[in-house]
Amino acid sequence: MKYNWTLNEIANAGRENLDPAHATEYDRKENADPDAEIALLMRLGLSETSEVVDLGAGTGQFTLAAAPVSGRVVAVDISPVMLTVLRSKVREASLENVDIVQSGFVTYEHQRRPADFLYSRFALHHLPDFWKAIALQRLRRITRPGGVLRLWDVVYSFSPADVESNLEAWCATLNDDEGEGGWTRADIEEHIRAEHSTFTWLLEPMLERSGFRIEEAEYSPDGIFARYVARAV
Repeated sequence: MKYNWTLNEIANAGRENLDPAHATEYDRKENADPDAEIALLMRLGLSETSEVVDLGAGTGQFTLAAAPVSGRVVAVDISPVMLTVLRSKVREASLENVDIVQSGFVTYEHQRRPADFLYSRFALHHLPDFWKAIALQRLRRITRPGGVLRLWDVVYSFSPADVESNLEAWCATLNDDEGEGGWTRADIEEHIRAEHSTFTWLLEPMLERSGFRIEEAEYSPDGIFARYVARAV
Protein backbone atom coordinates (compact mmCIF):
# COMPACT_ATOMS: atom_id res chain seq x y z
CA MET A 1 0.00 0.00 0.00
CA LYS A 2 1.29 3.47 -0.87
CA TYR A 3 0.69 6.29 1.60
CA ASN A 4 0.94 10.03 1.11
CA TRP A 5 4.03 10.07 3.32
CA THR A 6 5.91 7.42 1.33
CA LEU A 7 9.19 8.55 -0.21
CA ASN A 8 9.05 9.69 -3.82
CA GLU A 9 11.90 7.57 -5.11
CA ILE A 10 11.88 9.11 -8.58
CA ALA A 11 12.42 12.54 -7.03
CA ASN A 12 15.36 11.10 -5.07
CA ALA A 13 16.92 9.22 -7.98
CA GLY A 14 19.47 11.94 -8.69
CA ARG A 15 19.22 14.48 -11.47
CA GLU A 16 21.78 12.77 -13.67
CA ASN A 17 20.13 9.36 -13.44
CA LEU A 18 17.00 10.74 -15.08
CA ASP A 19 18.99 12.27 -17.93
CA PRO A 20 19.00 10.14 -21.12
CA ALA A 21 22.35 11.59 -22.17
CA HIS A 22 23.92 10.53 -18.86
CA ALA A 23 22.43 7.04 -19.16
CA THR A 24 23.93 6.49 -22.60
CA GLU A 25 27.33 7.67 -21.35
CA TYR A 26 27.24 5.97 -17.97
CA ASP A 27 29.29 2.90 -18.89
CA ARG A 28 32.07 5.13 -20.19
CA LYS A 29 32.05 7.19 -17.00
CA GLU A 30 31.72 4.42 -14.43
CA ASN A 31 33.31 0.97 -14.46
CA ALA A 32 31.60 -1.27 -11.93
CA ASP A 33 34.33 -3.93 -12.28
CA PRO A 34 31.62 -6.60 -12.59
CA ASP A 35 34.03 -9.47 -13.25
CA ALA A 36 35.74 -8.95 -9.89
CA GLU A 37 32.37 -8.68 -8.16
CA ILE A 38 31.14 -11.90 -9.77
CA ALA A 39 34.36 -13.68 -8.75
CA LEU A 40 33.78 -12.55 -5.15
CA LEU A 41 30.17 -13.74 -5.13
CA MET A 42 31.11 -17.08 -6.69
CA ARG A 43 33.54 -17.61 -3.81
CA LEU A 44 30.55 -16.96 -1.55
CA GLY A 45 28.41 -19.56 -3.31
CA LEU A 46 26.91 -17.89 -6.39
CA SER A 47 25.94 -20.62 -8.85
CA GLU A 48 23.66 -21.47 -11.75
CA THR A 49 20.79 -22.08 -9.30
CA SER A 50 21.10 -18.75 -7.47
CA GLU A 51 18.32 -16.16 -7.30
CA VAL A 52 19.97 -12.72 -7.57
CA VAL A 53 18.43 -9.26 -7.11
CA ASP A 54 20.37 -6.26 -8.40
CA LEU A 55 19.07 -3.14 -6.62
CA GLY A 56 19.79 0.09 -8.44
CA ALA A 57 20.83 -1.90 -11.48
CA GLY A 58 21.35 1.17 -13.66
CA THR A 59 22.66 0.25 -17.10
CA GLY A 60 23.17 -3.33 -15.96
CA GLN A 61 26.93 -3.84 -15.79
CA PHE A 62 26.52 -6.25 -12.88
CA THR A 63 23.28 -7.79 -14.18
CA LEU A 64 24.83 -8.75 -17.51
CA ALA A 65 27.84 -10.30 -15.78
CA ALA A 66 25.68 -12.19 -13.26
CA ALA A 67 23.14 -13.63 -15.68
CA PRO A 68 25.42 -16.26 -17.32
CA VAL A 69 26.41 -17.73 -13.94
CA SER A 70 23.06 -17.42 -12.09
CA GLY A 71 19.68 -19.05 -12.25
CA ARG A 72 17.75 -15.78 -12.38
CA VAL A 73 18.64 -12.10 -12.02
CA VAL A 74 16.04 -9.49 -11.16
CA ALA A 75 17.33 -6.06 -12.19
CA VAL A 76 15.57 -3.28 -10.26
CA ASP A 77 15.95 0.43 -10.90
CA ILE A 78 13.71 3.45 -10.41
CA SER A 79 15.03 5.32 -13.46
CA PRO A 80 13.21 4.68 -16.74
CA VAL A 81 16.10 6.05 -18.79
CA MET A 82 18.61 3.73 -17.16
CA LEU A 83 16.28 0.79 -17.76
CA THR A 84 15.94 1.72 -21.43
CA VAL A 85 19.69 1.18 -21.79
CA LEU A 86 19.54 -2.03 -19.76
CA ARG A 87 16.66 -3.50 -21.77
CA SER A 88 18.57 -2.87 -24.99
CA LYS A 89 21.60 -4.68 -23.60
CA VAL A 90 19.55 -7.65 -22.40
CA ARG A 91 17.90 -8.00 -25.83
CA GLU A 92 21.24 -7.75 -27.60
CA ALA A 93 22.74 -10.42 -25.35
CA SER A 94 19.64 -12.66 -25.74
CA LEU A 95 19.46 -13.22 -21.99
CA GLU A 96 16.41 -15.26 -21.02
CA ASN A 97 16.97 -15.30 -17.25
CA VAL A 98 16.81 -11.56 -16.52
CA ASP A 99 13.69 -9.84 -15.20
CA ILE A 100 13.67 -6.04 -15.34
CA VAL A 101 11.55 -4.11 -12.85
CA GLN A 102 11.10 -0.36 -12.60
CA SER A 103 10.99 0.15 -8.85
CA GLY A 104 13.06 1.33 -5.92
CA PHE A 105 14.34 0.11 -2.57
CA VAL A 106 11.17 1.02 -0.68
CA THR A 107 8.67 0.02 -3.36
CA TYR A 108 10.10 -3.15 -4.92
CA GLU A 109 7.89 -6.19 -4.34
CA HIS A 110 9.74 -9.45 -4.86
CA GLN A 111 7.55 -11.95 -6.72
CA ARG A 112 9.88 -14.92 -6.74
CA ARG A 113 11.45 -17.24 -4.17
CA PRO A 114 13.68 -15.57 -1.56
CA ALA A 115 16.91 -14.18 -2.97
CA ASP A 116 20.23 -15.93 -2.45
CA PHE A 117 22.19 -12.79 -3.32
CA LEU A 118 21.40 -9.09 -3.20
CA TYR A 119 23.68 -6.65 -4.97
CA SER A 120 23.72 -2.86 -4.73
CA ARG A 121 26.40 -0.46 -5.90
CA PHE A 122 26.22 3.35 -5.61
CA ALA A 123 22.44 3.35 -5.18
CA LEU A 124 21.49 3.27 -1.48
CA HIS A 125 22.90 6.78 -0.97
CA HIS A 126 19.92 8.21 -2.84
CA LEU A 127 17.79 7.51 0.25
CA PRO A 128 17.82 9.63 3.44
CA ASP A 129 18.88 7.63 6.49
CA PHE A 130 15.33 6.98 7.71
CA TRP A 131 14.51 5.40 4.37
CA LYS A 132 17.80 3.52 4.24
CA ALA A 133 16.72 1.73 7.42
CA ILE A 134 13.30 0.93 5.94
CA ALA A 135 14.91 -0.26 2.69
CA LEU A 136 17.36 -2.57 4.45
CA GLN A 137 14.60 -4.17 6.50
CA ARG A 138 12.63 -4.75 3.30
CA LEU A 139 15.68 -6.30 1.66
CA ARG A 140 16.12 -8.66 4.58
CA ARG A 141 12.53 -9.85 4.16
CA ILE A 142 13.16 -10.94 0.57
CA THR A 143 16.44 -12.74 1.37
CA ARG A 144 16.71 -16.32 2.54
CA PRO A 145 18.51 -16.97 5.83
CA GLY A 146 22.19 -17.22 4.98
CA GLY A 147 21.73 -15.15 1.83
CA VAL A 148 24.35 -12.55 0.96
CA LEU A 149 24.09 -8.78 0.55
CA ARG A 150 26.94 -7.17 -1.36
CA LEU A 151 26.77 -3.42 -0.77
CA TRP A 152 29.18 -0.87 -2.22
CA ASP A 153 28.55 2.84 -1.80
CA VAL A 154 29.74 6.29 -0.84
CA VAL A 155 29.87 5.85 2.95
CA TYR A 156 32.12 8.07 5.02
CA SER A 157 34.46 6.34 7.46
CA PHE A 158 36.11 9.55 8.72
CA SER A 159 35.05 11.52 11.78
CA PRO A 160 32.45 14.30 11.47
CA ALA A 161 35.19 16.60 12.73
CA ASP A 162 37.12 15.88 9.51
CA VAL A 163 34.25 16.49 7.09
CA GLU A 164 35.61 19.72 5.66
CA SER A 165 39.14 18.49 5.00
CA ASN A 166 38.15 15.06 3.69
CA LEU A 167 35.34 16.19 1.42
CA GLU A 168 37.35 19.08 0.04
CA ALA A 169 40.22 16.69 -0.66
CA TRP A 170 37.77 14.47 -2.57
CA CYS A 171 36.48 17.43 -4.58
CA ALA A 172 40.04 18.52 -5.32
CA THR A 173 40.77 15.25 -7.13
CA LEU A 174 38.89 16.69 -10.11
CA ASN A 175 38.49 20.11 -11.66
CA ASP A 176 35.71 21.85 -13.56
CA ASP A 177 36.69 20.22 -16.83
CA GLU A 178 35.69 16.65 -17.57
CA GLY A 179 38.07 14.55 -15.52
CA GLU A 180 38.75 10.90 -14.93
CA GLY A 181 35.89 8.79 -16.23
CA GLY A 182 34.02 11.89 -17.34
CA TRP A 183 33.29 13.16 -13.81
CA THR A 184 33.93 16.74 -12.72
CA ARG A 185 34.40 18.56 -9.43
CA ALA A 186 30.87 19.92 -9.85
CA ASP A 187 29.52 16.34 -9.99
CA ILE A 188 31.13 15.51 -6.65
CA GLU A 189 29.92 18.76 -5.09
CA GLU A 190 26.39 18.02 -6.28
CA HIS A 191 26.58 14.55 -4.78
CA ILE A 192 27.65 15.88 -1.38
CA ARG A 193 25.11 18.68 -1.43
CA ALA A 194 22.04 16.95 -2.84
CA GLU A 195 22.34 13.23 -2.11
CA HIS A 196 22.37 11.28 1.12
CA SER A 197 25.67 9.54 1.72
CA THR A 198 26.07 8.80 5.40
CA PHE A 199 28.68 7.67 7.93
CA THR A 200 29.78 4.08 8.48
CA TRP A 201 28.84 4.38 12.16
CA LEU A 202 25.26 5.13 11.11
CA LEU A 203 24.88 2.67 8.24
CA GLU A 204 26.46 -0.34 9.89
CA PRO A 205 24.04 -0.48 12.84
CA MET A 206 21.21 -0.19 10.31
CA LEU A 207 22.51 -3.29 8.56
CA GLU A 208 22.79 -5.20 11.82
CA ARG A 209 19.38 -4.14 13.12
CA SER A 210 17.81 -5.08 9.79
CA GLY A 211 18.96 -8.67 10.20
CA PHE A 212 22.26 -8.69 8.30
CA ARG A 213 25.55 -9.73 9.91
CA ILE A 214 28.49 -7.82 8.46
CA GLU A 215 31.19 -10.32 7.50
CA GLU A 216 33.50 -8.00 5.57
CA ALA A 217 33.86 -4.22 5.63
CA GLU A 218 36.42 -2.48 3.45
CA TYR A 219 37.00 1.29 3.56
CA SER A 220 38.88 3.31 0.95
CA PRO A 221 42.02 5.10 2.25
CA ASP A 222 40.39 8.51 1.74
CA GLY A 223 37.39 7.51 3.87
CA ILE A 224 34.90 8.10 1.05
CA PHE A 225 33.85 4.62 -0.07
CA ALA A 226 32.85 1.44 1.76
CA ARG A 227 32.23 -2.10 0.55
CA TYR A 228 30.39 -4.72 2.58
CA VAL A 229 29.62 -8.39 2.52
CA ALA A 230 26.72 -9.03 4.89
CA ARG A 231 24.77 -12.21 5.49
CA ALA A 232 21.10 -12.55 6.38
CA VAL A 233 20.64 -14.11 9.81
